[in-house]
Amino acid sequence: MLTSLIDENDSLERQNEKLRQISEALMRRVEQDTDESGAAYAQFQRAAMLEEVVRARTGELERALDLLNDSNAKLADANAETELARANLANAIETVQEGFALFNADEELVMCNSRFGKHMQDVHPQLKPGLKFRDYVQMVSTSPYLSLPDGETPESWAAYRMERHKDDSVVFNARMAGRRWLQVSEHRTPDNGTVVLQTDVTDIMRLERQERERLLDDQARLIRATLEHLNQGVCIFDIENRLVGWNRRVGELLSIPINRLQLGTSFRTLYTLVGEQMRSIEPIEGREVEEWVQSPLRRAPLSFEIGVGANRTLAAFAQQMPNGGFVISFTDVSAERAAVRAISEVNETLERRVTERTLELEDALSEAERANASKSRFVAAASHDLLQPLSAAKLFVSSLETDLENPEYSERLSKASNALLSVENILGALLDISKLDSGQAAMHVGTVSLDLILRQLSDELRPMAEAKGLEFRIVPTKTQVISDTTYLRRILQNLISNAIRYTERGKVLVGARRRKGSVRIEVWDTGPGIPEDQQDRIFDEFHRVNASVNPADGMGLGLAIVERACRLLEHPLHLKSDLGWGTKFSVEFTRAPELEDPSDQSKEPRPTPSRVNLDNSIVLLIENNSDLRAALTITMENWGVSVLPCHDQTEAEEILAELEIAPDAIIADYQLDDDKFGTDAIAHFKSTLGPIPACLITADRKTSIEDRCKSVGAELFHKPIDQGVLQHFLEKAVSGDPT
Repeated sequence: MLTSLIDENDSLERQNEKLRQISEALMRRVEQDTDESGAAYAQFQRAAMLEEVVRARTGELERALDLLNDSNAKLADANAETELARANLANAIETVQEGFALFNADEELVMCNSRFGKHMQDVHPQLKPGLKFRDYVQMVSTSPYLSLPDGETPESWAAYRMERHKDDSVVFNARMAGRRWLQVSEHRTPDNGTVVLQTDVTDIMRLERQERERLLDDQARLIRATLEHLNQGVCIFDIENRLVGWNRRVGELLSIPINRLQLGTSFRTLYTLVGEQMRSIEPIEGREVEEWVQSPLRRAPLSFEIGVGANRTLAAFAQQMPNGGFVISFTDVSAERAAVRAISEVNETLERRVTERTLELEDALSEAERANASKSRFVAAASHDLLQPLSAAKLFVSSLETDLENPEYSERLSKASNALLSVENILGALLDISKLDSGQAAMHVGTVSLDLILRQLSDELRPMAEAKGLEFRIVPTKTQVISDTTYLRRILQNLISNAIRYTERGKVLVGARRRKGSVRIEVWDTGPGIPEDQQDRIFDEFHRVNASVNPADGMGLGLAIVERACRLLEHPLHLKSDLGWGTKFSVEFTRAPELEDPSDQSKEPRPTPSRVNLDNSIVLLIENNSDLRAALTITMENWGVSVLPCHDQTEAEEILAELEIAPDAIIADYQLDDDKFGTDAIAHFKSTLGPIPACLITADRKTSIEDRCKSVGAELFHKPIDQGVLQHFLEKAVSGDPT
């Protein structure tokens, strides 16, 4: 029952108080109660027991109080130490020369020294512990003691300050009223608090500004001295187009009195003053300069020239400066422009003289070209006219060789035939030189088999070498090259025949050397060699190193043809010769892709075809030259051919109509009388009589004639006519062999 009256959660003092009150109440009831049943005694007992409990609890209370007193004593000591530490910290930060403030992790001010915020008398009294950092920034941003930069509002400054507050370390300068400066540095503490330091850097800023002004003054003096030493005139204008700097040279160049150049003078005033005597020079007009000066946009550099007075020319260059102003420099270029005008006049004179000289040269060149063309036409015409009787003479001589039995006459006839052959070679060479010089040489560049050409030349020239007792060897090759077949054969033929002609003993060797992408044909001989001073001249027409050589061996045109043909076909030609040891000519060709050479007869040699009997064969001959017609008739009749000689196409039509037969072959001259052509006659008879084999003979070597022959399906033979070639054609025609 007693324990129910006592709350264990109460303090010992409260419990003891309750027990005393209960004991006093029981004692009073015992004294007042007269019940004889002994209830009073029972109550007395309870009071005695209660007193014992009170005594025990009192002891416990005393012990608890002792412990509490000890704890309070220790707490008092700790508080004393804390207050001492706080006082020491306060004294320490108070001794710091900078303003100091500490904010805790909750962005609340913990403490600050008296110097913190002292430059802001309205903010300093409000710096109390518990002040929020955001409120502190807000107070500072609206304080009249903070001098904000132009264009910046308190709101923008506060927003920027709070944004920088997120960084672990912040340092910036703040301008205060009264031209004072504070450097504010902010650092994060390990417990995420913030320490703010304020340092008065006014003296430093003033010293820095003084130093900067001193440097600017020194720089200004240096610039002034530099401007005065420049040969150019210089004017400097600020953003308002007012004059802020110049040198004496600009007054001299622009003829401006020195008293008119004053600080603050506007550009328009100076421009008007100079404009009275200024001449605008292309490419910029005066208004364009004014528009450039007045433009509010970013201006690109401007260059122009002006004329001042009668003879002075100034080159001007204007450029914008970083602060929005601009600088204009003027350079006297009068001497340069005068020199340019003088040079221009000289150039015009020279150009006029060059033009006159060019016209003279053009006239001379035209005259030379006309003379060269006339020479080429003359050579071609003369060769054509000579080839007609030459061809007839050869045929007549050949026809006599089988009829003469007297050996003496046969020998004379052989010499006459050789003489005619020499004349033919000379005329052919003249025609080649004429075509190469006139640029009318027809080139058909393609893949050419060297083996085929070299074997043909070996068969053709070997008898000539053996007649002189020379060792003659051509090394076979399967190489194919890119060239023109006709002129490639002529090049090699002339080189090999020259080597044989000028070599008296020893040997002549012809071979091919493969190189990367090309092949070189070399012709070696053991002749007398060519002197070094003659090696460039041997390619001239009619030049022969050995003057004692028989004129029948040539007139010195072979190498001239070789040089021109190689140059035209872009085949490099080389010469190496040692006097007394021999000579080597070499020609380089582009190598063709390796393909099977259709001319290769090494695997399956073709059998020599047997001669075809031409007896009773009929040949229609159309030739307007009576001598050549008679010679061709006699030659073919000696082969057993029945010849129908005709002067022109009309006569041929009449003869065929009268005989009512078709010939086995047609031989026609190209150029007939009355501007008629043999190709037209061949085409006519083929259309009326069928596909008769036909050939065209001519002394004209134009490419167009080859094309016309192909169009009518006729073969082409050049005069003078080779009997073997003509006989082979007739044998093919009679036998029907298309090859």
